[in-house]
Amino acid sequence: MSASGGNSPGSSQESRARPGQRRMAQWTRDYVRLPGIPDEYIADNGAPRPVWARFFDAFAALSPADIERRFASADRHLHEAGVTYRAPGDTSDRIWPLSHLPLIIDAADWRQLAAGVAQRAQLLEMVLADLYGEGRLVADGAIPAAAIAGSSEYLRAVSGIKPPGGRYLHLYAADIGRGPDGRWWVLGDRTQAPSGAGYALENRLVLSRAFSNLYKSMNVERVAPFFEAFRDSLRASADRDEPRIGLLTPGAFSETYFEHATLARYLGFLLVEGDDLAVSGDRVHIRTVAGLKRLDVLLRLVDSNMLDPLELDASSYLGVPGLVEVLRKGGVVVANMPGSGVMEARALLGFLPNLCRRLLSEDLMMPHIATWWCGQKSAREEVLSRLDEFAIEGAYGRGVADFPGNGPVLPGELSAADRDRLKDAISHRGIDYVGQELVRLSTTPVWENGRIAPRPFVLRVFAAATPSGWTVLPGGFCRIADRADARAVSMGDGAVSADVWVVSDKAVETSTLLPAVDTVRIRRIAGVLPSRAADNLFWLGRYLERAEATIRLIRALCTPLRDPARANSNGSAPAMHSAERIQRMLVAWGAASQTARANLAKVALEALQSEEKFGSALSLVRSAQRTATSLRERLSPDAWQVITEMADRLAIEVHDDDGVVSAAELTLQELASFAGLAQENMNRAAGWRFLEMGRRAERAVNTTRFARQFAYDEAGDEDLDVLLTLVDCQITYRSRYLVQPLLAPVRDLAVLDPYNPRSVAFQVAALNEHIAALPSLKEHGLIERPQRLAVAVEAMLTTAEASSLDVKTLFALEQHLLNLADAIGLHYFPHGPNASRPEKLTGLA
Repeated sequence: MSASGGNSPGSSQESRARPGQRRMAQWTRDYVRLPGIPDEYIADNGAPRPVWARFFDAFAALSPADIERRFASADRHLHEAGVTYRAPGDTSDRIWPLSHLPLIIDAADWRQLAAGVAQRAQLLEMVLADLYGEGRLVADGAIPAAAIAGSSEYLRAVSGIKPPGGRYLHLYAADIGRGPDGRWWVLGDRTQAPSGAGYALENRLVLSRAFSNLYKSMNVERVAPFFEAFRDSLRASADRDEPRIGLLTPGAFSETYFEHATLARYLGFLLVEGDDLAVSGDRVHIRTVAGLKRLDVLLRLVDSNMLDPLELDASSYLGVPGLVEVLRKGGVVVANMPGSGVMEARALLGFLPNLCRRLLSEDLMMPHIATWWCGQKSAREEVLSRLDEFAIEGAYGRGVADFPGNGPVLPGELSAADRDRLKDAISHRGIDYVGQELVRLSTTPVWENGRIAPRPFVLRVFAAATPSGWTVLPGGFCRIADRADARAVSMGDGAVSADVWVVSDKAVETSTLLPAVDTVRIRRIAGVLPSRAADNLFWLGRYLERAEATIRLIRALCTPLRDPARANSNGSAPAMHSAERIQRMLVAWGAASQTARANLAKVALEALQSEEKFGSALSLVRSAQRTATSLRERLSPDAWQVITEMADRLAIEVHDDDGVVSAAELTLQELASFAGLAQENMNRAAGWRFLEMGRRAERAVNTTRFARQFAYDEAGDEDLDVLLTLVDCQITYRSRYLVQPLLAPVRDLAVLDPYNPRSVAFQVAALNEHIAALPSLKEHGLIERPQRLAVAVEAMLTTAEASSLDVKTLFALEQHLLNLADAIGLHYFPHGPNASRPEKLTGLA
């Protein structure tokens, strides 16, 4: 029976169909003819599943050009939004690989699946409560003690601690797939710190935009209510009405850092790292620019063993010393509780059916792959006697010891020597191995080279604990393999992700994570800014301003050369040509090499695009991009896109002076765009102030350096003209002075004029204003060092005269400005023993 409903290819009915219908019929025949097992598209009776038929009926109505345009739109959004990840072993980020077709599940199928996941989550919660509590399951033999003790995720330090908030699991995930009989099977449990929910959210945002009409017509269940329930549950678990919730991340080098930033921004949580937190008394606090602030709930995305170097892994730099002791005292809610990862051990899978009957008085609704833990003699003998019929996995971790890769080992595909080696290992230490039934995964349609193809997939489904029970995310995180015969799928080489559409039979209400207006108490507080985030914002501003100064030098260098024989205005011998001074500055700033100075064009090109020179425009913008990566939850999509576009533009190879000037000017426009976004779109809270302080401090230093190089005592109008160009004051000078550039007025305009937004005096005045608005961190009430230095520099500039600004004076001013920038860092971004500070007295939080 054909997938087109019984009409044979070439029938008169098909020939009269619309072009979209004929194309759909062809796609369907191509897809069904491919070899494989029962898949998501074809039902048991051989006809297309109704939900897929609805989807492809609408999809087929699109022209090939429209389809490609929508696919390109999705890809472009992923790139511009910087949706990235790192596969295990990667040292750099990859663009998130998203399948252009969703995985579609009908409502009836989903209800069965969700019920099984919720039941499993409740079962694992009860098992954890016993393992770290009374220990009856081990004492009664329901779980062998060795199956628990063999896991590094069983934390003795946590045993006996009653979890603050009353739960071990707040978020649970199950990896599932369809087996050969079409039923859903659990492939693994995720109780440690389940990842993927943030990527599932991003997948939905991208695909629902690319196919907005199709998405609405399919009545896809919304995901916002799940995240709202999860957020409200964490809020309710705290012991005060308006708790402060943090999301603990390993940092920007984590494989899934983008997801952490996405979740923090979407849920409204503070994104924190271990260094941001400190234990004081029986509470955990965040180190902020306003002192220590109490943290009530910590959603951890760091492995349990890394959480406390005092009682767990002493080598960890990711955790918080003393956190376990705070848990003993009930001072913070941690989701999920440390030690919950023990339930991910495959060694426990075979015991769950009996545990379900014992603890819930019912059978498991959703079975898992048949698993034999080789720590038991009978199971070990069974596995060894039929070794080629099993997939061998590690009992407690990813992969199998002494065998490559993180996936299962298939004994039937090993060489004789490797097979014997595996058999000996199981015989001598069976506790470390499990044997699992070989199950091939079901397939889902993907778009490949203009046609539909089947690919195996694994679906990760999330459940959140709420006061009314477990709620399941309608959809999930789907991973699709690049090979038709894959038995397991991870986000490594070739794998892609897909949005998951749970389709309802009736219209779905539009939902949002924002609460109803009449339920919100109006607040105008500035919020909390962790010291690390303030540090990154400060340096983001400095990197971007430093890049701008470098690009202005490059642009000035590439303008037509002036007459090198031109004498100074005082009639003395010719001064060093301005181009030579610019080159010397670029070399001193680390933007160009000394050897390139003989060739002006080479210097400009190197300063613009060199990968090796730390001071090149490309290197500086990439440094800004890396810093911005740690601020993803605080930057708007537009701001991130501007930074990404700058890095991409500067990486495009140019070959001549025109190309250099064009790239420089376009990048200056983008830098101005970012400054405009910061000025117009950022709240006037501490974060904006630190970004501004970084820009102002760097601009003041660079402008002083420009003045020292081009407004020296013997400077001619050529050098002064270059200075006016570098500080973007040509129009102002000409409108103010109807004469050629003269030393004193140029110095005044570039350094002392408090009304010129490019002058040093203007930057220092802005720094004074920002510092005065920041909180006092000491109780003595005296003026603190950053403000003391800023006031002194402002007074120096206010009382100075242009005629006195010689090179020596400008150099001294530069040193004062550098000391001021350093003082800001030491005061507000302390490290080591200086990191713990008292509560603020006044100012922004």
